Amino acid sequence: MHDLSALYQVTDMKSRSICAENFTGEPGKGGMCPLEQGVARHAARDLGTGWKVNPYIRIASKSTFTIADIKGPGMIRHIWLTPQDSWRNLILRIYWDGQENPSVECPIGDFFCMGWNEYAQISSLAVCVNPGSAFNCYWQMPFRSNCRMTLENLADEETVVYYQIDYTLQELPEKIAYFHAQFRRVNPLPYKEVYTILDGIQGKGQYVGTYLAWGVNNANWWGEGEIKFYIDGDTDYPTICGTGTEDYFCGSYNFEDPATHDRYASFSTPYTGLQVLAPDHLYRSQFRFGMYRWHIPDPVCFDEKLKVTIQALGWRSGGRYLPLQDDIASVAFWYQTLPAAKFPPLPDRDYLEIV
Repeated sequence: MHDLSALYQVTDMKSRSICAENFTGEPGKGGMCPLEQGVARHAARDLGTGWKVNPYIRIASKSTFTIADIKGPGMIRHIWLTPQDSWRNLILRIYWDGQENPSVECPIGDFFCMGWNEYAQISSLAVCVNPGSAFNCYWQMPFRSNCRMTLENLADEETVVYYQIDYTLQELPEKIAYFHAQFRRVNPLPYKEVYTILDGIQGKGQYVGTYLAWGVNNANWWGEGEIKFYIDGDTDYPTICGTGTEDYFCGSYNFEDPATHDRYASFSTPYTGLQVLAPDHLYRSQFRFGMYRWHIPDPVCFDEKLKVTIQALGWRSGGRYLPLQDDIASVAFWYQTLPAAKFPPLPDRDYLEIV
């Protein structure tokens, strides 16, 4: 059940929700925190238990907090989260069915298409970002025996997080694929190298989305590069080859405003979008872009392996392509069977930092 046409059907699913007011999601257990144990006990001191006594969590510096540990079978339906401070310092990890390695490992901002630590509204089917820093995810995430989610705080200071995870307990089909998301960053991209969005995949599944946080280090247009999907037995040449960066993100002609032709035009649609951070004040020295593309109606299916790359190309003299040395970070979203290959190590805090 995931669209309007199915909402009238009778179902045996059980709705549950986890937040700081109900860490386990158990029925009839929300808002039970004793006043003396609540993080908001001072604000609720005149009202007592049940009156917003424990609405958020504090995560100590250099520590990890388990925000969900759910027994299945079930399906994650919605994640809402609002972080503080640097969004690259808070790492989301999700583990399915007792796997040792995470299937999701990503800074929280990039996971919700906010790679530059700056708010921009997104109105898509899979991710919505609303004022003031409300991150929402609607990817469906099935699991058979267990779902474990953690947040790691890389910062030197304690951080506060409000969150809610909505899920259903339900029977699942015999064959399911598990949700995955992997973050990468290269800054700067070495000259004439191709940026790798995803590689080393082992399993059967479908690729469902790309987010890029792209910081340009040159003037003029930067998006001539092609995205390429190397599926299963592909070696030197891919099965799917795009025609340009803006083309892949379902735009055209440099994302130009068609009315003025002198500026970029931001947009947010159900499947694709562009955010533009312009160099319009002191210390912001270059353009930065956020782009998402959801392959919801057009997943890229693979049986054994998948590799995804994108070129960074601009223009130089003589009408020639210029290989760019830009700051590029990405999140690849896909579903696949388990077990999955171990991810490359996540960069350290200094390499993650937006500077």
